[in-house]
Amino acid sequence: MAKIQEMTQLSPTMEEGTIVKWLKKEGDSVSPGDIIAEVETDKAVMEMEAFETGVILKILHSEGAKLKVGQALAVIGKPGEDVSSLLADLPKPSPNQTKPETALPKETQATQPSVSLPTTPVITSQESETKQNPTSMNSVTAVSEINPTNRGGLRVLASPLAKSIAIEHGVDLHTVIGTGPEGRITKKDVLDTLSQGSRSTQYASKAATRADEVVTLNGMRKTIAKRLTESKQNLPHFYLNVDVNAKAMESFRLELSEFQKHLDPELQVKVSLNDIIVKATAAALRLHPKVNASFQGDSILQFGRVDVGIAVSLDGGLLTPVIRGADGKSILEISKEVKELAKRARERKLKPEEFSGGTFTISNLGMYGISRFTAIINEPESGILAVGSVEDKPVVENGSVVAGRVLSLTLSCDHRVIDGAVGAEFLRTLKSLLEQPSLMAGVI
Repeated sequence: MAKIQEMTQLSPTMEEGTIVKWLKKEGDSVSPGDIIAEVETDKAVMEMEAFETGVILKILHSEGAKLKVGQALAVIGKPGEDVSSLLADLPKPSPNQTKPETALPKETQATQPSVSLPTTPVITSQESETKQNPTSMNSVTAVSEINPTNRGGLRVLASPLAKSIAIEHGVDLHTVIGTGPEGRITKKDVLDTLSQGSRSTQYASKAATRADEVVTLNGMRKTIAKRLTESKQNLPHFYLNVDVNAKAMESFRLELSEFQKHLDPELQVKVSLNDIIVKATAAALRLHPKVNASFQGDSILQFGRVDVGIAVSLDGGLLTPVIRGADGKSILEISKEVKELAKRARERKLKPEEFSGGTFTISNLGMYGISRFTAIINEPESGILAVGSVEDKPVVENGSVVAGRVLSLTLSCDHRVIDGAVGAEFLRTLKSLLEQPSLMAGVI
């Protein structure tokens, strides 16, 4: 007897899924465990397995359709079996459920980050674009500043004198940038526009060619928006910052890379500062279990394990692949695992168990030149470490000011779990480990 293949829940937080690609067609034989389609969940593109033996008699939805968990996806039965009565009994889907989603702009489609979660700063997707095209953010800013249509059709505010001058010289006030209160256009703004002449007109014309664009939220972006909003609203965040003298850490990284090269001359990927930070953080978490914890309503759970999530930026979002038992792994092991997980995260090939269940998260924007920032805690964890870039700064060594290399770290704390002194002690330990990497050998 024919049976319905339903949209199954492929991740713990999945409520609906989008059919990315059918891997089987009507008439194909399937058995339990055969992959019949790829489905985008709220976190990744997952493989949908068949649960029945038979032939796919009917595919009920085309690629791009978004379905709720439990909604009919296909019919599997014996070859030639009449399924008309079965189809007639199915609830009529709403147009929004059967209609394929409008194709996303290329830059928003998954390849990510997207990220890591961190579930972490929403700014990551923009950062990903910035990395691919360092000039893109500046370009957008420039267009925004000179494009009058970005006012969204609001009434143009201008002083009477500015209006009079504009009429006299034939200046369209929609092309003038107002510098007065609430963007009010002043006499000077109109005169400045006139003085810019053809150049200004040319800029305005080019800017006006870019129309507003509505980008439909994919499942990952919806989840990020929901979870980060809940975290920011429900968790009482406070922040602690510390500067680290990174000279010893950088020397340590070079020594490790040389040692790694000695072990495997063909290996092209080197140990990064982030790998060392992950290891030092895991060691510090082992020494400070009050930070490696979670608020549970009427209790606080101090994790016995140290599973560190790494925020990875993706196109359209971000994920937080988790390094399980990071405190018990070597830096070389962590380095290899981080790179492998990040690669598969960007390919959207991670399994749910690989990006969930972390006890603490690290978000690193140093590679983008960000000095320091604060990150939003990834619930149910109670802390996240934001890592900035290593910068040239003056430092004091042996009573003298010398040129140094400084790394900025910011710890976001859930105050229900971590008090100021507890967070400060954790950062002090982490700073010591990073400034004297050899200490890690004695800690774990």
